Amino acid sequence: MVARWLQRQWFEQRRLAPALWPLAPLSALYSAVAGYKRDKAKPERLPVPVIVVGNITVGGAGKTPLTLWLARQLQARGRHPGIVSRGYGSAGTLPRAVTADSLPSEVGDEPVLLRRRSGAPVWVGRDRVAAGRAMLAAHPEVDVIVCDDGLQHYRLARDFEIAVFDGRGAGNGWRLPAGPLREPLARLAEVDAIVCNGAPDYRMPTARAQFDMRLQAGDFYNLDNPKRHCSVADLAGRRLHALAGIGDPGRFFRTLEALGLEFTRHPFADHHAYSSEDLAFAKNDVLLMTEKDAVKCVGLTVGETWVLPVDAELAPALIELILEKLRGRQAA
Repeated sequence: MVARWLQRQWFEQRRLAPALWPLAPLSALYSAVAGYKRDKAKPERLPVPVIVVGNITVGGAGKTPLTLWLARQLQARGRHPGIVSRGYGSAGTLPRAVTADSLPSEVGDEPVLLRRRSGAPVWVGRDRVAAGRAMLAAHPEVDVIVCDDGLQHYRLARDFEIAVFDGRGAGNGWRLPAGPLREPLARLAEVDAIVCNGAPDYRMPTARAQFDMRLQAGDFYNLDNPKRHCSVADLAGRRLHALAGIGDPGRFFRTLEALGLEFTRHPFADHHAYSSEDLAFAKNDVLLMTEKDAVKCVGLTVGETWVLPVDAELAPALIELILEKLRGRQAA
């Protein structure tokens, strides 16, 4: 509840809300500590080029669909990408490989989704440098690494940086905890590209290469039997519940509305660990959810459950820009 209240205060206004004034001194302290850690970081370069996808705000903004798009674009151009991630909530500190059957509670929900949909090697670890080296040792064919959510992991040297924003932009523009920013807006002047999953924030530097990202919904598939599909027409007129535990649950709900569906909303915190009790509300009705939630809900639902996959759509100019820069840094 506190996290949801903070999100509203951060993103619903373009200035610091009076309720957050007491947090302003903590924002100054956070900025100082974060700056000190960055200054002390000693970047280590891996034998292959590294593309970092991240954001300077907290919460999801579409990094996972973008990472998947990048992996597929690289594969289509004859490259062999591997994916490295922190793995939200993953157990242990040592690097570990992610399989299609890995438990989200052990490696994180997004890495499992990335492994299943990309087919590329995926490794997780708090130390992305160590995770990258472990993956390269196990998969010597990997010739480029995409780091999902690693913009602030400065120990990992990178060749191309992408900052992602969704329609909420930079919120009130304050640093944590008074605002949603992990780093100041000035940090955007250093990245190679900005991707906007929604309307761009007016405070973004216009000198940076900016690309619009659109999430295209696919066909619903059944949670218990992914080979079964259904259309929007099959769901029309039925009692529907929609569940979303992502950075901005409203983004999923707006997608369903655009499809013409009527439903009851059930927002959860990002990376929520579901239990069967959490899903009991849809026992006699139809439940709709995101793919990110679906990897954690297998075996927990008792009613009819459908999953909506989404794919990122971007201009090819982004991957061309990346490859142009990477040509100067070939794998060792």
